Amino acid sequence: MNQPVNPPIPPEESLIQYPCAFPIKVMGAHVDAFVEAVVAIVVEHDPSFDHATLERRPSSSGNYLGLTVTVTATSREQLDNIYRGLSGHPLVKYVL
Repeated sequence: MNQPVNPPIPPEESLIQYPCAFPIKVMGAHVDAFVEAVVAIVVEHDPSFDHATLERRPSSSGNYLGLTVTVTATSREQLDNIYRGLSGHPLVKYVL
């Protein structure tokens, strides 16, 4: 099933000025594979991603892990592709 593609937004109508640092919050299972999967997806779309900017916050129970990845956003298409890649991964519960 193909996901709908958002129509292009003219740069003058975008609320984001590219390029920019853009934080993405991801919640998933508290396992090493989750972190590795998120980083792999982000690097696929932003090869300049700095692993040192990765922020981790475990849930109070320790079962889940919240990550904040800050990408260098270059276009809406790039951000849409990152969100689709993250949302489609089985270890990812939420993407904000």
